[in-house]
Amino acid sequence: MGVFGQGIIYKTAQEIAVMREAALVVSRTLGLVAKHLKPGVTPAALDRMAEEYIQSQGAISGFKGLYGCPSTLLISINEQVVHGLPTERPIQEGDIVSVDCGAIYQGYYGDHAYTFEVGAVSPEKAHLCKVTKECLYLGIEACNTSNRMEDIGYAIQQHAEANGFGVVRDLVGHGLGKKLHEEPQVPNYGRRGQGKRIQNGLTVAIEPMINMGTWKVKTLEDAWTIVTEDGLPSAHFEHDVAVIEGKAEILSTFDFIYEALKI
Repeated sequence: MGVFGQGIIYKTAQEIAVMREAALVVSRTLGLVAKHLKPGVTPAALDRMAEEYIQSQGAISGFKGLYGCPSTLLISINEQVVHGLPTERPIQEGDIVSVDCGAIYQGYYGDHAYTFEVGAVSPEKAHLCKVTKECLYLGIEACNTSNRMEDIGYAIQQHAEANGFGVVRDLVGHGLGKKLHEEPQVPNYGRRGQGKRIQNGLTVAIEPMINMGTWKVKTLEDAWTIVTEDGLPSAHFEHDVAVIEGKAEILSTFDFIYEALKI
């Protein structure tokens, strides 16, 4: 999903302030989803709810219509990695559900994701979600001006593989701004000390996609939904980040989700 342009577009403090607001529209939307994502609810119902809410915030859906995307949310369940299209099939107890959302506010994109555990999930799925979220924060910590771009993926890959999980290689995080997908690409694997040096004003979406089994993925016949090749579950967490005064500052937040889930 997406076409990368030419060169990294570094952002001013004013631009980053607007991007924080765009990210928070998405954060609040995911908080609303968290309140309603229960066994029996359909992804399609969550999608309609999210679109209405984003519009109520003076923003517009960042995904719907982009690259032909038919929905506001991309909802990926169990073995679905990302880009799952919302359907009328009810979510079930024990599912893990990645909800990815984008919004455009004052011309800038917010874009982040959270994988929800629905009811009582298996210990293996719970561990996958825990490690994937840890990977996200390790990647963010590595996004500083002492490092280079591949240090982000290196930090993520080391932690995921130490836990026996597969790191998706066919899909990457990305620069973010007036376009949903800008340079640079931000892989979730890499070699320490390689790639372009990280600079202040960099704005990226860091998004580990970690599989319980193989790292290999395939696309379903709908041309959108990407699933693990071996059918084992996958988890996905994503934050929007700006590099300010040498280190990563997270523009998005999971606080609205935690509030809804009371965790």
